[in-house]
Amino acid sequence: MAPPGKQHASGACVIPGGFTVLSLKFRSSSSAQHQLCVKEHRVRAEKNSNRPLDRTLFVLNIPPYCSESVVKGMFSQFGPVQSVELSEKPGPKEAENTLSQYFKTAGRQCFKVGYIVFKEASSIAAAKSHPLNSPLLVSNSKKPVRVGLQKWIHEYTQSIVKQDALQEAVDEFMNQYDKTKEEEVERLQKEAEQQQEDEEGWVKVTKGGKGTKARPHSEVANQKTLQKEDKKKRRKELVNFYTWQRRDTQREHIAQLRKKFEEDKQRIALLRAQRKFRPY
Repeated sequence: MAPPGKQHASGACVIPGGFTVLSLKFRSSSSAQHQLCVKEHRVRAEKNSNRPLDRTLFVLNIPPYCSESVVKGMFSQFGPVQSVELSEKPGPKEAENTLSQYFKTAGRQCFKVGYIVFKEASSIAAAKSHPLNSPLLVSNSKKPVRVGLQKWIHEYTQSIVKQDALQEAVDEFMNQYDKTKEEEVERLQKEAEQQQEDEEGWVKVTKGGKGTKARPHSEVANQKTLQKEDKKKRRKELVNFYTWQRRDTQREHIAQLRKKFEEDKQRIALLRAQRKFRPY
């Protein structure tokens, strides 16, 4: 069993780990309360410019019905809020699918953690000193939060993509794609003209401006390089053929010399045998 929290004179409840407990109610007439755990974000190993160490509040146990706008409205009483980030688990922010704003993956309905960035550093101290017996309200008369059937209907209505807006986004994407392809073709043609060889095989090389990066090889240049490598390979194969033929001739010549040497040895042996003196 966890040790009880320590309550300051101001009414703030601090639990082990440096977290301050804040009570939460859905509306003022609700009898049930929820508890949030907040702490100043001081993870120095995390290199995220969107979470400044002196103005970021780390929040645990955020209910699934609390969106970023709802969380921003609840914590605005401690000072102006710059941004709110909700995620399923602590750590660096995961990359989102920004390919299209009309097709997004559905998020999990679970309790989340949040990173609240205030515009002023004094807002952190104000949130940590908030009394436990003064709960934060999720929904009020000025900014009501939809729940139940109203929430489902609203989410379903928002999920329906308008045909005109989708067609406009598709046309804009295709126009940008066509423009990019035209620029690519023009760039390739310009590189082909700059790297075109003259009659003697020379290539004109131009020096780029100061600070410019080396351009990648174009398709035309790559084809010419492959053709040159192919010519070298064929020439090398031809040279190797003549070398092999020369080696074969040398082997045949050596074999003939060895055969002739053996024949000479036999002839000499025969002459010696004929000259040998035999008295009987």
